Amino acid sequence: MSTQNIDEILENQRKYFQSGVTLPIDFRIEMLKKLYQTIKKYGTEIEDALTKDLGKSEFEGFMCEEGLALTEISDMIKHTRKYAAEKTVRTPLAQFASRSYKKPSPYGNTLIMSPWNYPFLLTIDPLADAIAAGNTAIVKPSAYSPATSEIVRKIIEECFEPEYVAVVTGGRKENAALLEKKFDFIFFTGSSSVGKEVLRNAAEHLTPAVLELGGKSPCIIDSSAKIKLAAKRVVFGKYLNCGQTCVAPDYILCHSSVKDAFLKEVCAQIKKQYGENPLENPDYGKIINEKHFERVAGLIDQNKVVLGGQVNGKTHQIAPTVMDNVTWEDVVMQEEIFGPIMPILTFDSLEELYALLADKPKPLALYFFSEDRNRIREVTERCSYGGGCINDVVIHLATSEMGFGGVGESGMGSYHGKTGFDAFSHTKSIVDKKTWMDLPMRYQPYNRGIYGKLLHMFLK
Repeated sequence: MSTQNIDEILENQRKYFQSGVTLPIDFRIEMLKKLYQTIKKYGTEIEDALTKDLGKSEFEGFMCEEGLALTEISDMIKHTRKYAAEKTVRTPLAQFASRSYKKPSPYGNTLIMSPWNYPFLLTIDPLADAIAAGNTAIVKPSAYSPATSEIVRKIIEECFEPEYVAVVTGGRKENAALLEKKFDFIFFTGSSSVGKEVLRNAAEHLTPAVLELGGKSPCIIDSSAKIKLAAKRVVFGKYLNCGQTCVAPDYILCHSSVKDAFLKEVCAQIKKQYGENPLENPDYGKIINEKHFERVAGLIDQNKVVLGGQVNGKTHQIAPTVMDNVTWEDVVMQEEIFGPIMPILTFDSLEELYALLADKPKPLALYFFSEDRNRIREVTERCSYGGGCINDVVIHLATSEMGFGGVGESGMGSYHGKTGFDAFSHTKSIVDKKTWMDLPMRYQPYNRGIYGKLLHMFLK
C-alpha cells in the first residue's frame, strides 16, 4: 500500500472521528456485537489460517486465539457502558459548590500493530478495546502470518467502513510509512528492537503508546515445589505454539536439590503430551518461517541436549528440546529463545536468585513453583516483572479481569478488560462549578479578615 493510500485512510478516519459518530455507547456496543458475530461466522477459516501459518491444531487455534478474542469482545459488550461512565469524586470544601468527576474519552485515531506468533488474538484483543473506548483504528497485522492477516482483513472489511476501522497489510515498507504519520495513540506488540523504533517515531509526535514486548521470562522451581505437577504445567506452557509465546517460560531456574527429579519428570511429560516422535504429532506446530527456524535451531547445543534436538528444515519443525548443565555464557542464554528449547540452570538460595535477576533485563513474565507461602510472598515482592503465575505458567494473560503488560525492557502499559479500555482512553478531570452562589474569598482585593480565615480553614 502506498503512502498516499495511507494518508487518505488516516485523513478519512480523522474526519470520521471528529464527526462524533464513534462516541455514543450504543454505537460502540453495536460495533462490538457485529465483530463478535463475524468472527463466529468465520471460525473455521480462522482456524485454518492459523494452521497454515503456524501449524496450530483446530483445538489450539480456538483455545489460544479465537476463543480468547471472543471472550475479550464479550467483556467489552457487557461492560463498556460501565467503563465509559463518568465517575464522581470528592470535591474539596474550598471549591464549594461544585461537582468533580472523571470522564473517560477516546484518544481518537489509533494505530494497532500486531505480531505473527498469535496473529489473530493479538490483533482482535486490542481492537476490541479500541472500539469500546470510542476510537477509530488502523490495524497493521504481521506480514509473517499472511493467511491469518488475510482473514483478519476479510473480517474487518465485512464489519466496518474503512473510515472507522481499516487494515493495512504489507511488510517493513508499510510499517515505516505508518509510523511516520501522526496518530493519537499507538498500540504495538512485538520484539524489543522494533518496539524501540515505534517509540522513537511516536516521540516525534508526542504520541502516547503501549508497548507489549517480551524478554527472557524465568521459571523458578523451588525445593518445596510439587515436582510432577510443576513439570506437567511447565511443559504445556513452554512448548505451546512451539515456544513462540511472549510469556512462555524462557528458561528454568531449578533448585539444585530437586533438579534431577524435575528433569526426569519434564522428559516424561514431553513424551506423554507430545508422544515419542513429536515431529510426527499432527497437533504439534512449526516455527513461523525459515529465518526464525534457522535462528532457533542455532541455539541448540547438542552436547547439552538430554531430550529432543531433532529438526526438520522442510517443515520448519523443532522437537521439544531440553538442555541441561546450561550456563549463562551459552548462546541459548544470550537472547529470548522464542522456540521449543528449555535450558535448565540451577540455584542454591533465593538470595542468590535475587542478585542474579536484578542484573537482568526485566522480564515480561516470571513463574514460581513453590509450596512455601513465605517464599512466594518474598519472590513476588522482590523481583520486578510484568506479571506471572504461582504454580502455573502463561494463564495469567487469559483473563479480562487483570491487566496484562510488561515493565522496563519488556514493555510499558497494559491491556485486557477495564485496563484495556483505559489504555485506549484519556480520562478527563472536570469540575462543574455551580452558578447559584459564588464565594468571594478568592478574588482581589484579598480580604485578610474573615474570608482569609475561612480560606485557611477550607484548605487545611
